[in-house]
Amino acid sequence: MERDELIRIINENVLTSAEAVEMLGGSKQNLSSLVKRQKLVPIKESGSVRLFLKSDVEERKREAEQLREKYRPYE
Repeated sequence: MERDELIRIINENVLTSAEAVEMLGGSKQNLSSLVKRQKLVPIKESGSVRLFLKSDVEERKREAEQLREKYRPYE
């Protein structure tokens, strides 16, 4: 696999904590809570840096939207 191709794949499929927070529309504290409760599992952690699969974050976002519809139908 070529280096450029690998970089492209990583950029398309891996999110930083800040990108995950933006995609989920929450806060850093919310993301930390999701990780602690194992609702979202980082693929790599090093110190304060966490990396997430984009597909995992998208799935969590869908789950949150479904829960919101179920328990907060008036919103």
